[in-house]
Amino acid sequence: MINEKLKQAAEICREKGIDLWLTFVRESTSTPDPALDLILGTSCTWESAFIITAGGDAVAIVGSLDSQNIKDHADYRIIGYVDSIKDELLHSLQKYDPAKIAINYSLNDVMSDGLSHGMYLILTNYLQGTPYLERLVSSEEIISALRGRKSSTERQYIKDAIDETLDIFDMVTEWVHIGLSEQDVAEFIRNEVKKRGLGFAWDEAHCPAVFSGPDTAGAHAGPTQRKIQPGHIMNIDFGVRKNGYVSDLQRTWYFLRRDETEAPPEVQRGFETIYNAVHKAAAALKPGMRGWEVDAVARNYIVEAGYEEYPHGLGHQVGRQAHDGAALLCPKWDRYKDLPFSVVEEGQVYTIEPRLTVEGYGIATIEEIVVVTKDGCEFLSEPQRELLLIPYRE
Repeated sequence: MINEKLKQAAEICREKGIDLWLTFVRESTSTPDPALDLILGTSCTWESAFIITAGGDAVAIVGSLDSQNIKDHADYRIIGYVDSIKDELLHSLQKYDPAKIAINYSLNDVMSDGLSHGMYLILTNYLQGTPYLERLVSSEEIISALRGRKSSTERQYIKDAIDETLDIFDMVTEWVHIGLSEQDVAEFIRNEVKKRGLGFAWDEAHCPAVFSGPDTAGAHAGPTQRKIQPGHIMNIDFGVRKNGYVSDLQRTWYFLRRDETEAPPEVQRGFETIYNAVHKAAAALKPGMRGWEVDAVARNYIVEAGYEEYPHGLGHQVGRQAHDGAALLCPKWDRYKDLPFSVVEEGQVYTIEPRLTVEGYGIATIEEIVVVTKDGCEFLSEPQRELLLIPYRE
């Protein structure tokens, strides 16, 4: 997979008019650059320079004690050093004499912003007195494309993680009942994840996130001791890590009251509004669309149905991480910087996850995962089509 991405990175450098992409790191276990997940797959200790050129060369200038580990993980030409990386780095730059050197900083994309300020100062100090100091540009375009354009193997790995997640959701539906706490439900899921030898898609403290009834945190928070009651909506935000790739899905349940055989009309309407918003956005999603345009399809539909707009973007990319960086399906809000104007590309994998509040019951939400195709998108997750009803039990 790493060597596949190295080849792809060189192709992207040519496409973007970048002569040389430089990833400059140290002690990457403690201060990881997200790009290393794609182009290395391991860590390094001393100051290290990973060079990929538009001509297809891949060079790793690393400490002598790191050399074997790097050689074991990726197809780089290894240059080892003992005293200082400076001379070997300058020699390589002189050899390629790039007009543009892309380094890992970005104002927009956190996954392209892996170069620490300290390492930037070290690099610019090394480049003092050379023409290369004035040739530094952001690698955001390279990393965004490299992360976003999923290969068939990457898509299959994501699909494998999705299938595990959906299977665990089915187990929850069969097992869950009134009187359990959010933490009880989360522990059931965590035990199943560990039994299967899988990892968690994000911080286990809130993976899964379980929200039951009204007045919940609603997102990005851990499960509590709140008890599930009749008349509660419950939603779970959950994903697993398998083969280095992750899923990120949400499902919604309703707990029937004693005399109910179906959800109240307002709950059913809330769920159907979310379902329709997801599928309208999916129908609009295709290469060439701007992220904000896709978000607006779902956002406007929900608002026109009489609900408040959701306080987040419609969807993010999924891959090595649950929030895989680069283009977003999001509104033109300042916190998203330029990402709303990113162009959707074939091969990108997105979540679609609108939400709304059903007053007095809880949060209705569905999160699906789709892959962008040549002329639209396809669901990688089997969509939730019906509200999951849990019968009343004493």
